Amino acid sequence: MENLHTAVDHLVQSSNTVFILLGAVMVLAMHAGFAFLEVGTVRHKNQVNALSKILSDFAMSTLAYFFIGYWISYGVTFLQPAAVISADHGYGLVKFFFLLTFAAAIPAIISGGIAERARFAPQMCATVLIVAFVYPFFEGVVWNGNFGVQAWLLKSFGASFHDFAGSVVVHAMGGWLALAAVLLLGPRNGRYREGRLVAYPPSSIPFLALGSWILIVGWFGFNVMSAQTLENVSGLVAVNSLMAMVGGTVAALIIGRNDPGFLHNGPLAGLVAICAGSDLMHPVGALITGLIAGALFVWCFTAAQVRWKIDDVLGVWPLHGLCGVWGGVACGIFGQTALGGLGGVSLISQLLGTAAGVVVALLGGFLVYGAIKMITGLRLSQEEEYYGADLSIHKIGSVSQD
Repeated sequence: MENLHTAVDHLVQSSNTVFILLGAVMVLAMHAGFAFLEVGTVRHKNQVNALSKILSDFAMSTLAYFFIGYWISYGVTFLQPAAVISADHGYGLVKFFFLLTFAAAIPAIISGGIAERARFAPQMCATVLIVAFVYPFFEGVVWNGNFGVQAWLLKSFGASFHDFAGSVVVHAMGGWLALAAVLLLGPRNGRYREGRLVAYPPSSIPFLALGSWILIVGWFGFNVMSAQTLENVSGLVAVNSLMAMVGGTVAALIIGRNDPGFLHNGPLAGLVAICAGSDLMHPVGALITGLIAGALFVWCFTAAQVRWKIDDVLGVWPLHGLCGVWGGVACGIFGQTALGGLGGVSLISQLLGTAAGVVVALLGGFLVYGAIKMITGLRLSQEEEYYGADLSIHKIGSVSQD
């Protein structure tokens, strides 16, 4: 009987390891989505740079998170013998891999906002600082209970801040960090003339659409496998993700007047917003959340570019920053049992936790990018920007001239 229990325990541990490993691989694949979404949106002279940034950012994020960030978030270090860190079939290592893909999404999000005019090496430095210190600070507060903030919210308002898969911890953080960087960089040369917006159309709608679809598919690993064990997996998360994605698509299609750029970002807006409450909401609540997120993206992207003159190339602040904020709040609304949700959530806690994420991201973003701007500079020269980041930084274009 003891041997049977041991065998069952080993099977459960190995199954959980495989489960979370599959999730890590699916979210890792999403980084290809980030890359192609940016490649399809930027001008041809910046496509090589877009591809190079995403891969380089992931490498730098891995080093920063492995040696510093994960320890800040969870108090775990891997600087021990392999026999120690590979216990339980290496589940702890694979959990790190899974959470790393979330952390690395932060610089991938920022990359789209600062495209076409940011210097390469300073951006890599910012990636290291953000993934080593800024993101893990807030991640640890929310997902590991650091500093007693979650305990205080639970005691004061009956529920802690709930963010199942990172509407605020990942997406809002990335979007508001990007806003700080975009404001410090300023708009691309020629983007505004005599106070009016000059259109820079996407270089490749097929690449943009490919990036969107890769992200959509990978997002089901992002959300569903945030359960982290087979025991906790829920089909509700999958269906809610689906409904929010569809809601965002429909809203962006209608309000965006068939614009393919809006259409292919609409499902991403819905998926950003559903992350927080995907394990609590009724599917109808998820659909409404996605509809509002899709509309919010179209309206705020247009306002940011035209009215507020914020040159956020891929619209990452409206898409991740604002839709992430909406996701944190929506969890507190549609997670309530009165609206068909599973309950156990407080709207006040959601508002406070979401606001805290925005504050940490803005402060961290202005501190990191502001310091780098003063020390080394953030921006390509006017001549380098004119010729494009591909030739100026990588000495090669995306298409051969032969």
